[in-house]
Amino acid sequence: QVQLVESGGGLVQPGGSLRLSCAASGFTKPYNAIGWFRQAPGKEREKVSCFTSSDGSTYYSDSVKGRFTISRDNAKNMVYLQMNSLKPEDTAVYSCNARKLRVRITYDYWGQGTQVTVSS
Repeated sequence: QVQLVESGGGLVQPGGSLRLSCAASGFTKPYNAIGWFRQAPGKEREKVSCFTSSDGSTYYSDSVKGRFTISRDNAKNMVYLQMNSLKPEDTAVYSCNARKLRVRITYDYWGQGTQVTVSS
C-alpha cells in the first residue's frame, strides 16, 4: 500500500526556517514525480516544488524561489523541503504528492499534510 507521511510543520516567526519531510513507502514501481503542494484557507492548492524522475529537474513556484529548496534521499525514500525566510503568506497545509503517469491515466498519491504557520 502506498503511503506518504509528512512531518516537520509547526509555528515559526517570519524570517524563520522549517524543514518538511515526506516518507514514501509502498511503491512497487517508481513514480514519475514527487513534490510539495500547499493550500491555505480560502485559496486554491498551489504546487510549491517538485522533482521529476525522468531527468531529475526541479520546479519551484515563483513565490518560493530563492527561499525553499527541495531535496531527497533515495536510499531512505525521503523527500524534504527546506523553507527559509518564511513569510506569513507561506502559512498553509503542506502536502506531499507522488504522481504516476501512464498513457491515459494519471495517478496521484497524497500524504495527510502538515500545518505550517508563520506568525509573530
